Amino acid sequence: MSDTAQRNQSDPSATSSSADERKTSTGRKGGGDPAARGRTTIADGVVEKIAGLAARDVLGVHAMGSGMSRTFGAVRDRVPGGTKSVSRGVKAEVGEVQTALDLEIVVDYGVSIADVARDVRENVISAVERMTGLEVVEVNIAVSDVKLPDEEDDESESRLQ
Repeated sequence: MSDTAQRNQSDPSATSSSADERKTSTGRKGGGDPAARGRTTIADGVVEKIAGLAARDVLGVHAMGSGMSRTFGAVRDRVPGGTKSVSRGVKAEVGEVQTALDLEIVVDYGVSIADVARDVRENVISAVERMTGLEVVEVNIAVSDVKLPDEEDDESESRLQ
């Protein structure tokens, strides 16, 4: 019998400890939590799109952005191949774990602006935090206009064809 075999027979823990070492070293790859193996960065534009869509979902929000940005946006939307800007009226500052948002909205006449602003804030915070994992530290809302029932939309069909 060899020296190793004799030691293994006389000390049963010798084989089990070397087997445990093999299991430990081959059972895990890379070491550590998979979520901690790299960095995820989220662009400002991603957060702006999420916030823009969430704000538009709120009843009482007629449009996003100031009058000038809506006018330019309406022209840009009519250009063949152009896409509607869902982030119009939204500005985001994104850090590693937090974000802050500024929104500019147009509300429908007759709605409570305070209620609409609260609902927009809640919807935006919920959507951004759920989708990105970032903590939303503030959502500032500027109401730039009220859409009256008899007013034409800036984004209505152009007279030019």
